[in-house]
Amino acid sequence: MEIEEAREVRTTCPYCGVGCGVLAKVAADGQVSVRGDPNHPANFGRLCSKGSALAETIDLGGRLLHPEIHGRRAGWDEALDLVASTFSQTIAHHGPDAVAFYVSGQLLTEDYYVANKLMKGFVGSANIDTNSRLCMASSVAGHRRAFGSDTVPGTYEDLELADLIVLVGSNLAWCHPVLYQRIAAAREKRPEMKIVLVDPRRTMTADIADMHLAIAPDGDVALFTGLLAYLGQHNALDRAYITTHTTGFGQALFAASALDLAGVAAATGLSEDELGRFYSLFAATAKTVTVYSQGVNQSSSGTDKVNAIINCHLATGRIGKPGAGPFSVTGQPNAMGGREVGGMANMLAAHMEIENPDHRDRVQRFWNAPAIAGKPGLKAVEMFQALADGRIKALWIMATNPVDSMPDADAVEAAIKACPFVVVSDVLARTDTVRHAHVRLPAAAWGEKDGTVTNSERRVSRQRAFLELPGEVLPDWRIVAEVGKRMGFGEAFSYATPAEVFAEHAALSGFENDGVRDFDIGVYGGVDGETYATL
Repeated sequence: MEIEEAREVRTTCPYCGVGCGVLAKVAADGQVSVRGDPNHPANFGRLCSKGSALAETIDLGGRLLHPEIHGRRAGWDEALDLVASTFSQTIAHHGPDAVAFYVSGQLLTEDYYVANKLMKGFVGSANIDTNSRLCMASSVAGHRRAFGSDTVPGTYEDLELADLIVLVGSNLAWCHPVLYQRIAAAREKRPEMKIVLVDPRRTMTADIADMHLAIAPDGDVALFTGLLAYLGQHNALDRAYITTHTTGFGQALFAASALDLAGVAAATGLSEDELGRFYSLFAATAKTVTVYSQGVNQSSSGTDKVNAIINCHLATGRIGKPGAGPFSVTGQPNAMGGREVGGMANMLAAHMEIENPDHRDRVQRFWNAPAIAGKPGLKAVEMFQALADGRIKALWIMATNPVDSMPDADAVEAAIKACPFVVVSDVLARTDTVRHAHVRLPAAAWGEKDGTVTNSERRVSRQRAFLELPGEVLPDWRIVAEVGKRMGFGEAFSYATPAEVFAEHAALSGFENDGVRDFDIGVYGGVDGETYATL
């Protein structure tokens, strides 16, 4: 690629859910360097070691640059025709639930949207799930149970405004370093800010904590249930908020009160003195943010942990206010964008509910779709179990390597090897998953992609291309759309640009909304390519 002069492109880091803004500078000789974007409100110029090293990841070594069928190079038409015909034949012979998509938090929102639309509205199955399931499903379920929708009720700025930050199951210093840096900088300006770490291990994050509660593994439900009881016993409730904005408080408090301080101590492995100091600090501090991450989410009782935390904020009215709220920090760069488009087996697009017939009807009418999934599909672990027992006969894996990342990886690999037809869209030519694919499709990498991502605080940012697509590589949204066309759904998948996909996604969020659904970016439903380029 010949570059006439140096240029700098504003884009977004692809590594985690913080969603840091990045300035990628392409020199006249094609060399790329990156720095933090000082104007991006997620990071204000800060980058962690991974973000700082982004320029080292864009070489073409090991890249999948051409479609392959059974290990031989093929043209796009041959590969796409084979994928479309095999999926169509499988659906015709075995029904829509015999096929599945396993997608990824590494996809852009536009990629996710097109894949979800094809599976749920045109195949007619909800068998689309994501590797984000492994880190965020507990928060999704907890949010829906508490708020009626998958809503994160906080922003990064709250971390700087809070007088107390409670970090639960989160080694923020290692896993979300930029947020850790923001908290550390705020603490330097306001030394009176208090930080409590709840974690069985002493991690680097403990260095900033005023109190480290070395809780027994999975003691979080007891800890926060005990806190709710303590708040009720010490007149620390916001009765007006409870009455106006909540239901079920009496039953929750009654259940919590069954566990006394000694019982909480036994369940958490903490001393009664430690519990008393933490509980009194929480009760006395109006501006409290509770940040939780994988130590909460990746648990067999993860959803109950999430709701135990949220209940304490609802009971004190510490939610939806500056410097206060429960805050789920995501691991993957676009886990939230995938949730917004419904890219999970138990969700519809635009945060609508697959179990709700009115929502299903609304989405089907908007898409003018021949079908709509009528029930939740197979979730990640269930999907690979169904692959193993033969219920799923055609699988498309996008932007993820489940043979490495799924629990019980050996069983997952055996299931993939046994599947009659496996398609993998990926950046790399050789991964533990790609090697088992019957069809390998070369997808765009960071630096080549153009679209949007949504970070942990629900901020939508643009990821912009500053490199040309190498070889015969295509963006994921276009690959999926081309298959949709070949399956007979040409009009619904006739997108020419990612801007058109984003505009449709935005329009659906506002369709028949009238302020009822809190996810509404319908104002961007008419965005054109020129405006999209400047967003």
